[in-house]
Amino acid sequence: MDLKLDHYTEGDTEIVVVEGEIDVYTAPRLRELLIDLVNKGNFHLVVNMEKVEFLDSTGLGVLVGGLKRVRAHDGTLDLVCTQERILKIFRITGLTKVFGIHGTVQEAIDKRSSK
Repeated sequence: MDLKLDHYTEGDTEIVVVEGEIDVYTAPRLRELLIDLVNKGNFHLVVNMEKVEFLDSTGLGVLVGGLKRVRAHDGTLDLVCTQERILKIFRITGLTKVFGIHGTVQEAIDKRSSK
């Protein structure tokens, strides 16, 4: 399975839609997209991972790198994920304490807006 990437703007938040597998082969494409969005001044990102079927350590590294990049601009990077097998990876690695993980894109946007 390949990786499909798309993104759109909702208010001041850029939504990144990821579908497929984020692994050592495909993660560089996600990394490039996140870097490009930040370089264009998008510092509030929501990565929708609802259609992600596989995530490895390289993919986790890309997400953490994206988080560091937006935080350097006082930004945010939240995730949308409800799939147990993907959530388990975030729990095992302790990254549930680092990322805001939400059930829907709207929930992620609303949570940031209420801060």
